[in-house]
Amino acid sequence: MKYIMKLNPKYFEYMKNGTKEIEIRLNDDKRKNLKIGDEIIFQKEPELKEELYTTVENLFVEKSFEDAIMNLEIQQYADQKETRENFLKDLYKFYTKEQENKYGVIAIKVRKVQI
Repeated sequence: MKYIMKLNPKYFEYMKNGTKEIEIRLNDDKRKNLKIGDEIIFQKEPELKEELYTTVENLFVEKSFEDAIMNLEIQQYADQKETRENFLKDLYKFYTKEQENKYGVIAIKVRKVQI
């Protein structure tokens, strides 16, 4: 299956330069259908003109954003210059605690592919 997801410019660049390999999202209805081997095209916001093509390598379902990042190195989901605290603050700019509690969280490990 092929999916398209929008990605914040900062995190798009981290993925583009190879410092980010895990995308963390709500485990909402769209993400519940993800499977290993699926393709995700990430589009850089706001213009959505630049794209990264990836393949899902692994999926980790967690109860919260904090649980999802607890056992990961920062550079797996952001950049080593970032902090866990700032990353969590960024997530809560996009999602509410109510959404997090309702859907849970999914950490999507991807590998960039050339097209």
